[in-house]
Amino acid sequence: MATSQSSLERFEPIWVADQGDGTYRNPILHADYSDPDVIRVGDDFYMTASSFSHTPGLPILHSKDLVNWKLVNYAIERLDLPGYDVPLHGKGVWAPSIRYHDNKYWIFFSTPDEGIFMTTATHPEGTWSPLHMVHEVKGWIDPCPLWDDDGQAYLVHAFANSRCGIKSKLQVCRMAPDGSRLLDKGTIVFDGTEHHPTIEGPKFYKRDGDYYIFAPAGGVKPGWQTVLRSKQVFGPYEDRIVMHQGSSSINGPHQGGYVELDSGESWFIHFQDRDAYGRIVHLQPMQWDEQGWPIIGLDQEGHGTGEPVIVHKKPDVGSTHPVVVPEVSDDFTADRLGLQWQWQANAQPEWADLNPEKGLVLHALPYPEGVQSLFGVPQLLMQKLPASAFEATTQLTFHPKQAGDQAGLVLFGDAYAYLCLTQTEEGIIRLSLNRGEKQKDSDLHADEWEEEGLDWKEEGSPDTGWSIHLRFTLVEPGHVQFSWSEDGMSYTPIGTTFVATTALWVGAKMGLFAMNTKSEPSTGQGNYRYFAVKEIQE
Repeated sequence: MATSQSSLERFEPIWVADQGDGTYRNPILHADYSDPDVIRVGDDFYMTASSFSHTPGLPILHSKDLVNWKLVNYAIERLDLPGYDVPLHGKGVWAPSIRYHDNKYWIFFSTPDEGIFMTTATHPEGTWSPLHMVHEVKGWIDPCPLWDDDGQAYLVHAFANSRCGIKSKLQVCRMAPDGSRLLDKGTIVFDGTEHHPTIEGPKFYKRDGDYYIFAPAGGVKPGWQTVLRSKQVFGPYEDRIVMHQGSSSINGPHQGGYVELDSGESWFIHFQDRDAYGRIVHLQPMQWDEQGWPIIGLDQEGHGTGEPVIVHKKPDVGSTHPVVVPEVSDDFTADRLGLQWQWQANAQPEWADLNPEKGLVLHALPYPEGVQSLFGVPQLLMQKLPASAFEATTQLTFHPKQAGDQAGLVLFGDAYAYLCLTQTEEGIIRLSLNRGEKQKDSDLHADEWEEEGLDWKEEGSPDTGWSIHLRFTLVEPGHVQFSWSEDGMSYTPIGTTFVATTALWVGAKMGLFAMNTKSEPSTGQGNYRYFAVKEIQE
């Protein structure tokens, strides 16, 4: 499923966590890899994260030192479940766990409305098996397996109150050792209602004969990291808060996984919710006290509860490794789309082509039936925001064939804005900045309006198309200014500042699109030569 390497040397790396002096800065990934989980296998580290209804899904990231990460694969190409051919915002893949067992890599995850699924691979950068439903159930979320020393297998999970009316509890089930099914109805092993409300996202471990469940509690933005410990799989479990915000600037530091190194060090990867930037990824040092409890981050108060670090010495993995970051920019010269790109729903082959002469070709297909705005369109090609401040630029050659054909650059969330070229009913090519927002009573409809527009009088024709450079600049705390250029050098701002927002459970995303707004079949196209992202130092 991995793509061939594109010639991206002219593009700058975005958000480098490795400081080059033996230290790193947090976040290690300034991108929305929500609910991360991580494992070590030999000298390699692999991470996965939630992908909701975006496809391809279940990202696989690889590192040699826990600081420098590269997106190398996806475990699923599409979600072959009813309804996922259009965006189902906030649904789909929730909080996966990744494990290595019996010479295979395993990922377990839930979709909150369908059940618990599993997929395996002999190598994480290869092909993953078709999804297998472990248990059909509504509202059982965030599953994580544990294979015990005696060959028995177990699965811990949380509950989604919105689906099953249960919250703040964790349950352990017996599981078939091949991961194919659950063997009982489960046992509630912990009730966090009083002291750890909204406990969820559990990760199951066994260390020195004790069973540990790492689980976030207290809510996404204000919460903390809880650890449970017991001598028995089904408890009773003791509990302790092992990391909180404290006096640091890192809100809600929790939900992730830990690894142990050959050097004896332990490290914890978790997310921090940064609103429009999404749930960005941090790396924390972790120690074990004399009683066998972990302390994540630095214990500034001396009470056994750590606080997140901003800059710290890199993990001791026995060697040094070069700087690596996930790709963001794209010159569209590879034989398939770069791994940074995802669609809003299950992809269709007619949405896009890669052409040596034209670059990325997006076809001006109509809105799906019943959809009246960009909010419900599946054929938006998008990726995560990669840094706290950056500019994103693309070159578009627009080849409309009929009224309503449209192509452009979008910054997407529950509120969204897009700069585009459109062919009007009068045959005029119009450049416009448009805005929209999700309506409260519908997931598929939104209000849209044109903030500013002008008739595009630059040189062009139906044969040659109309060429333009489109750009937006984003700075803290998510303020966006769009602009355009005829020559790619001098840019003219358009419209007022737009404030990026989240969508349901995810940060804002940026990307490209082409469509026909009249819901008519069309052969129009948007041809994109590059998508270049440059970090801005504020």
